[in-house]
Amino acid sequence: MVSASSAPAARGVFARFVHSEAASSVILLACTVLALAWANSRWHDAYEALAHLPLGVTVAGRTFALPVHEWINDGLMALFFFVVGLEIKREVVVGQLSSVRRAVLPASAALGGMVVPAAIYAIFNAGGPGAHGWGIPMATDIAFALGVLALLGPRVPSSLKIFLTALAIGDDLGAVLVIAVFYTETIRLAPLGLAVVLLGLFFLLLRGRVRQPLVLLVPVIAVWLAILASGIHATVAGILVAMMVPMRAALPPQRFAEIVRSRLPELERGSVTQDSVLLEEEQLDTLLALHDAAADVRPPGLTLERALHPVQAYVVLPLFALFNAGIVLGGSVLAGVTSAISLGVILGLLLGKPIGLMLLSWLAVRSGLAALPGDVSWRAIFGVGWLAGIGFTMSLFVSGLAFKSGPALEQAKMGILAGSLVAGVTGYLVLRWALPSAPAAAAPRAAAPSRP
Repeated sequence: MVSASSAPAARGVFARFVHSEAASSVILLACTVLALAWANSRWHDAYEALAHLPLGVTVAGRTFALPVHEWINDGLMALFFFVVGLEIKREVVVGQLSSVRRAVLPASAALGGMVVPAAIYAIFNAGGPGAHGWGIPMATDIAFALGVLALLGPRVPSSLKIFLTALAIGDDLGAVLVIAVFYTETIRLAPLGLAVVLLGLFFLLLRGRVRQPLVLLVPVIAVWLAILASGIHATVAGILVAMMVPMRAALPPQRFAEIVRSRLPELERGSVTQDSVLLEEEQLDTLLALHDAAADVRPPGLTLERALHPVQAYVVLPLFALFNAGIVLGGSVLAGVTSAISLGVILGLLLGKPIGLMLLSWLAVRSGLAALPGDVSWRAIFGVGWLAGIGFTMSLFVSGLAFKSGPALEQAKMGILAGSLVAGVTGYLVLRWALPSAPAAAAPRAAAPSRP
């Protein structure tokens, strides 16, 4: 359970998270439009050349190089999954997933929003060339979903934002498991075993309170390379590394306060200047003790999430959209919207998400295992079900794993863009109808007439 003292801090973290995701959705949308415009312009060849430009290093005559789009999809997206892993761990420790009672509703909604879309897609593509893409409509793009929710302003209760965020994080966890289990063609045990050893080394360094970033970065990069060599998608390394990072601080806040109270008088007894710190060893020892205590009282996972979330939201995801949403909208591609792959994705997002989310949420509440927040109605849950149909980032990512290239990939991307667009607009309209009007500001009271 979340203690009363930790609740305000958790709310502050959540508020920053929602603001960052909602703001980043504007940049994400701009990069998506730019990618489509660039890919369909006279500079199409430059777009393709940049996406496939090989970048790498040569050491002792051996070259390690990947095209730009693979560096983004396999490298930068590992950072995306690392932040997702930290978000999942935070939710499990102090958030909506920190107790069974709190977790049942968003977890049920996430499960329904994964299973039903996958089933609808499978109905259209069973036994066909697109059968491998059943995982495409399973996930929710939290940035776009919260961005649409932000358009409704103060009408949206915080509990609805928390519900949407928690179910999207549950979606992400499910998508990671699907990628690791079903979209891994071969597994090489030797590199995988090395990755396990390196993860253990990273864990021991963190437990030993090693704080030097370069020292910690070496095993992290080594884990990424080992996972890449094992045949499992390299981005899974981000989740695995995140699971090793402690979410709680090594030093309790009460102990930190005691250290500060006991050491500050040592500084206050004399004059502390830049020169005195260099000349008097006691002053330097006191400052180092305070510095170490301040480092130990910071929750490592939360500190990293707060530092890296803007990088993920404003750099990684926009670059991913720029190099993955560039579809050439020719006649054959547009005609492909009616293909089994596109229809499976579109209907999975537009029907599977709201139906699956509503069905399992209702069953969870009806069984008594969960309860709706007091300020959230079933109509609002239905609207969130439509917003959950905005697949985009994770859907594009899974489509690249399911279909490496060719018409099937283009058809999947068209389905993702079309389905996500309709889901976002419909979700906004449903929530405008479902949510109560924002409370009007109280009119200023008229001044009482003065007595003569």
